Amino acid sequence: MNEIRAYFGFTAEPCTREIRVDHHFRLQPYDEALEALLDTVQRRQSAALIAPAGTGKSQLLRALVDRLPEARYRVRYVKVTDLSKRDMCREIACALGCEPKGSYNWLVRVVQDHFANHFDVDGVRPVLILDEAHDMRPDVLGLLRVLTNYDMDSRLVLSVVLAGQPELAAMLRKPQLEAIARRIAHYATLRTLSRDETARYVEHRCVVAGATELPFDGASLDAVYEIGGGNLRATDRLVSKALHLAAKADAKVVDTTHVVNARRNLWP
Repeated sequence: MNEIRAYFGFTAEPCTREIRVDHHFRLQPYDEALEALLDTVQRRQSAALIAPAGTGKSQLLRALVDRLPEARYRVRYVKVTDLSKRDMCREIACALGCEPKGSYNWLVRVVQDHFANHFDVDGVRPVLILDEAHDMRPDVLGLLRVLTNYDMDSRLVLSVVLAGQPELAAMLRKPQLEAIARRIAHYATLRTLSRDETARYVEHRCVVAGATELPFDGASLDAVYEIGGGNLRATDRLVSKALHLAAKADAKVVDTTHVVNARRNLWP
């Protein structure tokens, strides 16, 4: 990647995951989802973010955390795997810094007491982000109702943000999870980029990486869209590999050939 920076005059690596929140590519659907999630958390309610893989879900969660000041909010993040209810409680307890020991019922009490202590004693609002929530078992997803139930369901203490792929939405539509689905005050979504948005995205990523001129011609940007389908993750990988191939060929501008060859060197 260093040869790309030197060759094209970038001051930072283009299309890296290690991008600052203020350098995120902003579109109306992204901003609307972010503001809706922020508003829901500020009202001490729970929300869900449903987005296909590679459409910016993790970036949006990072932006949400960035917008929640540490003086008022205590955010904890757990990446979900296929776990039992007890093991999921243990993961949440670990994220909270609690000792992950005991029965399921004991762990639920420990976790609830920890969140309540933040709210009542420390004066901060607890927020729990459960990422990759589409991998949760339906019975484990039922934890949402348990963890957010305080004083016979009369107090709003904990905000839960469920983030996952479209399978999460399908799961929440099941009759046995209706009570959980109704506890979610807002459902935010993300989508893939259009052709024009993809071109603007590539230009944006090059600009924030320090480029003074866009090192892609129009046909190559079309090829990036046709191959990547407007998926951010696929676009990032295509752009990085195409830049590498162009630099290796001593080409100052990426063309369609570089993008097509980049595709051959990436996912099967």
